[in-house]
Amino acid sequence: MARWNSCNIFQLDHGARHLWQFSNKFTLQKEEVKLANESLSTKGFGKDWQTLFQPRLNVAWLPPDKVFLRALQLPKADFAETQSMVDLQLEKISPLPVAQIVWSFETLPHAGVEDMQTVIVIVVARPVVEEFLGQLEAQEYMADRLELPLVDLLQATKITEDGVWIYPSTAGPCLVAWWYGGVLQHIDLVSLPNNEGRGPLLQNQLVQIMWAGELEGWLTAPPKFHIVAEGPLADEWRHYVPSDHTVEIVPPPTPTEIATRTARRTAEEKPRVPLLPPEYTARYKQRFVDRLWMRGIGAVLLLYIFGVLIYFGFVQFASYQLGNIEDEIAQRGTEYTNTIRLKERVKVLQDQMDLQFAALDCYKAIADKLPPELTLNSMSFEKGRRLRLDGSAPRDAVSAIQNFNEEMRKYTVKDQPLFAKVAPPNMPSPGAQDITWNFICELRRSTAE
Repeated sequence: MARWNSCNIFQLDHGARHLWQFSNKFTLQKEEVKLANESLSTKGFGKDWQTLFQPRLNVAWLPPDKVFLRALQLPKADFAETQSMVDLQLEKISPLPVAQIVWSFETLPHAGVEDMQTVIVIVVARPVVEEFLGQLEAQEYMADRLELPLVDLLQATKITEDGVWIYPSTAGPCLVAWWYGGVLQHIDLVSLPNNEGRGPLLQNQLVQIMWAGELEGWLTAPPKFHIVAEGPLADEWRHYVPSDHTVEIVPPPTPTEIATRTARRTAEEKPRVPLLPPEYTARYKQRFVDRLWMRGIGAVLLLYIFGVLIYFGFVQFASYQLGNIEDEIAQRGTEYTNTIRLKERVKVLQDQMDLQFAALDCYKAIADKLPPELTLNSMSFEKGRRLRLDGSAPRDAVSAIQNFNEEMRKYTVKDQPLFAKVAPPNMPSPGAQDITWNFICELRRSTAE
């Protein structure tokens, strides 16, 4: 069962549903029994994208009331050759035309001869299989395999002597297996009425098989009957067999043990002839793929819608934040305008104060450095940056004018030059008795315009 992560065995018997769920170690994880009017959860056997990585095997038990069984003794060979030999025998052993049936087979070891094998052929009418698959689909159970539990019931019985093993059934046919020489010589499903005629009819069927066994040569001694049942059912069927034969009661395996055997057998990696028609296998596979595609598209669509909702949520949040910021800007706009206006006013006042102090500094510089022989006629500020000095002096005081110009250039206030630039003096009438002079001083003010 290496390639299977889990296995489900499903039985649909007269409307009742029985489900066994096994792990990949053939450990029973869950057993569920539901009546016809009760809902059955599909979580355990439904397939989704997880089964791509954890494969799940869904097996359904065929009802035995419309199944035909036959035991063949064939030469031991590989699977393909055995299948060909069984195929050649189908025309002779099948109760229906080969085109109208589905069939499979199981092999059993042949105790007497090593180069022989016993083959149990299972034949089911195709309409019966299709009707059964329709019932499974109504339960939302998509089967990967169809199996017959009677094969596992037969293999679960320990055969220690020659005789007949009868597997009673309260509803449906009973299984009758004839073992002689350690070989399954004959197997049959006997349909019996649910009335007082059941015993005589079973005895008649057993006598006919004994005659056929004597003619074929495999019935070498009077058979010993084994009733595979317990309790009242075993006591009831003990009286159905011929009274002149020995009868032994054999405890039957539980349905869970049979389901475990079915899970082990179907999970084996060996070739088999499936009872499930190939067109149903292809249809279930295509339905599974389509469901994955639809769920994938649905998931992508949901993710897209979720992403759009998140996007719109972020847009609304950003719009809310923008509104708050705009409100804050509107509230602070007036404050900002008033602040700028106040700043400009402060700047104007500061310029006025700077000019006043600059004028005082200039007055002080002129008072300190003006020679007595020079006369200052006027002084003026141009644009708050340039100081113009106009004056007169005797003709022989040219050197005093030059010295005054030089002193003004060097004059400092708080260890910083008061003037950035002092132009040379201009004396336009040097030939007259009194001369006039003027020069311009540029104040060192970084904030003045």
